[in-house]
Amino acid sequence: MTDEDAYHEICAYTLTLGDAAFIHQHVVDAWAAQQATSASKPIKVCFAVLGLYLHAEHGFTGREVQLAHMHLARAPEAWPVGPLPSARGDITALQVLAAPPGAARDAMISAWAGAVWSAYLDHRPAIDAMLRRRGVLRTHS
Repeated sequence: MTDEDAYHEICAYTLTLGDAAFIHQHVVDAWAAQQATSASKPIKVCFAVLGLYLHAEHGFTGREVQLAHMHLARAPEAWPVGPLPSARGDITALQVLAAPPGAARDAMISAWAGAVWSAYLDHRPAIDAMLRRRGVLRTHS
């Protein structure tokens, strides 16, 4: 099984949960940020990285990240991406899939999101400034 196969299995798992927190968003963001290339669309990379930031540093649920994405998409701008890090976290989709379904896998998804975010820490100032300027962080309790 490839890492991409594992990603699709995790997507199937999270989409069937029907959880209010919508952890599927963290899966999508972790995968997009971890697999980004210079050919990736800036909005995809930026939204993935800011989603990981909001989850890892501000405790946003996947649903709250999704709402932040919708808020930001209403007024497009030049999405800050910056250089992509060469290493993108030490947790892979294969490792997440290896965790038993339920609380253990859900915890691995969150750990995966955090590990990928840690690779992008140099992007924190630009992401934080944009989210504050656009009112995303002020509106979250």
